[in-house]
Amino acid sequence: MSRARTLLRAQTTAWKLPDEVTETAALLLSELMTNAYRHAKVSPGREIRARCDLDADRLRVSVTDANDSLPEPRQAAPGDESGRGLTLVDALADKWGAGPREGGIGKTVWFELAHTLHGSHGDVL
Repeated sequence: MSRARTLLRAQTTAWKLPDEVTETAALLLSELMTNAYRHAKVSPGREIRARCDLDADRLRVSVTDANDSLPEPRQAAPGDESGRGLTLVDALADKWGAGPREGGIGKTVWFELAHTLHGSHGDVL
């Protein structure tokens, strides 16, 4: 998970995104990677993949895993040690969603953050 955050920070720095966009994206990526790691039960030969795409007004980050179950936000109790990740994504992202993985087994969970740059890029983390 830390490798994905490091690569995301390097890419957003190269794209000259504002620090606040980079830090929010890194936090939300960490939440999605943690969920994939905990719940995907990835079998040998399967991977958890992250991707970031930049266009004229948004950064889109997605995480793909081999589990077909779509995530749903839940209400964590005050004493719960987990269960707030998607609530955090919902609160901080401009948009987010989940759906079946295109062309394969599993799902993709994604979020978008608005930014002020112009250009079009896409990189796998």
